Amino acid sequence: MRAAHAGRAMTTRRFADLVTGYGFILPSLALILAFTFFPAIFGFLVSFTSWDMMSPTRTFVGVSNYVDLLGSSEFWHSLGVTMYYLVGTIPITMALGLALAMALNRQFAGVAFFRIVFYSPMVTSTVAMAVVWLWMYDPISGILNYFLVKAGLPPQRWLGSIATAMPSLIIMDIWKYVGYDMVIYLAGLQGIPAHLYEAVEVDGGGRWSRFRYVTWPLLAPTTFFILVISIINRFKVFATVHTMTGGGPAGATEVIVFYLYKQAFQYFNIGYAFAIAYILFVIIFCMTLVQWRIGKRVHYQ
Repeated sequence: MRAAHAGRAMTTRRFADLVTGYGFILPSLALILAFTFFPAIFGFLVSFTSWDMMSPTRTFVGVSNYVDLLGSSEFWHSLGVTMYYLVGTIPITMALGLALAMALNRQFAGVAFFRIVFYSPMVTSTVAMAVVWLWMYDPISGILNYFLVKAGLPPQRWLGSIATAMPSLIIMDIWKYVGYDMVIYLAGLQGIPAHLYEAVEVDGGGRWSRFRYVTWPLLAPTTFFILVISIINRFKVFATVHTMTGGGPAGATEVIVFYLYKQAFQYFNIGYAFAIAYILFVIIFCMTLVQWRIGKRVHYQ
């Protein structure tokens, strides 16, 4: 009898704990369902329709949005521009972030100040930052052309030229994200045991040997994390392009999310825009899956 009573009491307590736990997560779960899962499902269904967002009716068109999208030269152009943006920003940002992290991974007067200075662009409003860079890139009154003229060099059109518009955005992107990569690499560096460096020094190794045989191999998981996050973030770039170039000149900076924005809010082709969103999701998912497969081979202990 006592065992049965104890069993019922334990079951009642577990049920009460379960109800309490779900009670705590219910508000957050409701928000996730309302603002993440429901819009995702709704958008997927809309991608199979023709809808201008003004009409209450949506016409089912099957997979024609996806077929038209994959056959659109403008879509492939925007995807190519996005890949150009990725290749131009991620390797340089990661390399500079690692260099800064190694330089600031020591104790000296003002080290905290420099860490804050390099990280501050990451927490700055993207639109505010883009406005400042717009002024810097101004072909008439911009500070960059001022210094070029002072140095005896011809002024540039920067954002107004097909040749320099995307490189100009890439420079700003590197300036914004290098602090983020620096902080992540700094955390990775501080997790490396000091005795491994001492072992290399005992064997007669110098700075290069310490970097090659200790620092770089043990930072492999950190590098993998930064690479995955960086690719996802660069695929989603929009505010910078919208504020600074509007996708121009002549589509030179029309990344895929800006192409989606045009279809949705300029042409009101909502079904087609949702199809772009889900194709973008598939691309990012596949690239992340490939990176994850490769990342499983990373061993750092």
